[in-house]
Amino acid sequence: MQLNHRMRLPEAKKYVADKLKVSTFDLSDSTVMRNLREELDIGCVEAIPGLAKGLAAKARIADLLDIKIACVEKLKEKMP
Repeated sequence: MQLNHRMRLPEAKKYVADKLKVSTFDLSDSTVMRNLREELDIGCVEAIPGLAKGLAAKARIADLLDIKIACVEKLKEKMP
């Protein structure tokens, strides 16, 4: 968010927290974020069978946060 939308860190945290429907404090809570990542299927640090990984997780994050991620956009261009 800082690079794509030229937001300062507090603004970027608030934007992401609002999109994920959590507090900015929860963004730094590893337990809350792990549960949220599993719930939203946006990938975890450790791969969990059946959950999104790699580009699939990035694509879900891009959709969830309404942002463009270069590798996801390139993949979409290649798909018919």
